[in-house]
Amino acid sequence: MKNKTIFLLLAMIFVISCFMSDFTSLYATQNHINQEDIMKDYTVILKPSINVIGIECRTSNAPEDGPQDIPRLWGQFYGEDIINKIPNKASNEVIALYCDYEGDYTQPYSLVIGCPVISLGNIPEGMIAKTIPAGSYAVFRAIGEYPTSLIETWGNIWQTELKRTYTGDYEFYGEKFTSGLPKEVEVFIAIEKEILDDD
Repeated sequence: MKNKTIFLLLAMIFVISCFMSDFTSLYATQNHINQEDIMKDYTVILKPSINVIGIECRTSNAPEDGPQDIPRLWGQFYGEDIINKIPNKASNEVIALYCDYEGDYTQPYSLVIGCPVISLGNIPEGMIAKTIPAGSYAVFRAIGEYPTSLIETWGNIWQTELKRTYTGDYEFYGEKFTSGLPKEVEVFIAIEKEILDDD
């Protein structure tokens, strides 16, 4: 059963690598999307801070960076069974955290793939700990064929006029992704608090 799960996850990574090469070109073709339609596609919530332990890479959304680096990190995460080496896990849900931006989404950032933990007291060698700050988040739901739905969702996020803080954005792979059909990935985008006050 474990081998079957690993095989399916590696197959998923292969699919990601096939689609990630189209990520930048997809973004370039999104200009026709109506801003009002995009702004209806999310909810805004307050989230407490979340501690995460996982593995990290430094990359960007440039065609020569992200499309190679991101699938490689996912491959390492599942290929080295990182999920079962993370101590003090709060759950087996997976978080892909985009943090330490040098500017906006066009600038370099760090990607950390890991799990939420209840303590940062024991960080294994080769892993890193991050805290996703408490705050306001716009929540987008990528529903449908994966990873196409996720790539399209990020393309829409890039088009929004949200007042992003770039303090930490993340994808959440929970029960709706592992067991649900159609698959659903929640994407949390850190935003300025005053967004909540706009009615």
